[in-house]
Amino acid sequence: MASLLLRPGLVVLLVVILALWLVPSGSGLAHDSRPLYVEIQESAPGVYTVSWKVPITVAATNVPDIALPETCRSLGLMVDGATLRSRRYACTTDLSDEAVRISYPRYNPSASTLMHLTRLSGESHSEVLSPDQTDWIVPASERTWQVARDYTGLGIEHILKGFDHLLFIVCLVLLSQTFRRVLITITGFTISHSITLGAAALELVTVPVAAVEASIALSIVFVATELARDRRHTLTWRYPIAVSSSFGLLHGFGFAAVLSEIGLPQTEVPAALLFFNIGVEVGQIGFVLAAVGLFLAFRALLPRLRQKSFVDMLSMIQQPSAYVVGTLAMFWTFERVSSYVA
Repeated sequence: MASLLLRPGLVVLLVVILALWLVPSGSGLAHDSRPLYVEIQESAPGVYTVSWKVPITVAATNVPDIALPETCRSLGLMVDGATLRSRRYACTTDLSDEAVRISYPRYNPSASTLMHLTRLSGESHSEVLSPDQTDWIVPASERTWQVARDYTGLGIEHILKGFDHLLFIVCLVLLSQTFRRVLITITGFTISHSITLGAAALELVTVPVAAVEASIALSIVFVATELARDRRHTLTWRYPIAVSSSFGLLHGFGFAAVLSEIGLPQTEVPAALLFFNIGVEVGQIGFVLAAVGLFLAFRALLPRLRQKSFVDMLSMIQQPSAYVVGTLAMFWTFERVSSYVA
């Protein structure tokens, strides 16, 4: 065996085999950790400058080309050294949902790509493409009507899933009783939580989310206690709008915490805040109307209740409801305080 290894021809053959195994082939199967960087900048309506920086490991004969959709016309290519390229385009349509294509003249070097787009409005998008992705679908630009639709739906969804907020509204209705007082009380709640929602969403005010959630539960305990005690000479009973407005500021921070998780659009922040708030109000009104409708339907089914007024029926369920809501709210309070302390 040793004599075989000493033969020059066999040694050369082994060296060649080892070199071919270690050196990456021209097919581009080896992965390059340095990415191709592509930046698309909109400088005027429909005018884009596409710049790309090529990794130094890519051969000069294999520098990629970046092409915008067919609706865009090239205004010229500029070359800056071996690794920098840029081209201006004039496009007749928006790039939303269109494909930006990366093409290598010889082979794909298996390099990832970092895409970055900045629109004229200031809206920007970034994405990292895997080595086998040669097309990038441009995200749709933000539109006011789309933001209005999406954030109204998100507001409705949030309020209908927020059982603590809904129970607080139930307590406000029981506290107000008459239609006029309910309208005034809910309006106060709306105005106050709109203020803190906007301030917190715009990061003008920052509060701990866990502490806010615990305080919201405690606000429900307070109103439930007032309903159970039924002392109608107190400030809470005489002016329920004072309760709804003060605690509404607290609930607004809770809404803002949810909105921060969802995120705000880059260029349509006022519209997002407005329509999220509208969605919350639509959800609240829908919930109150559904509850009142169910209440009236229940009264119609029971003959002995048909002669009673709406206020009398609210008085009948006031204390039982207060104990149920208060017990649940106390559980939420202990649960949220313990998680906050822990």
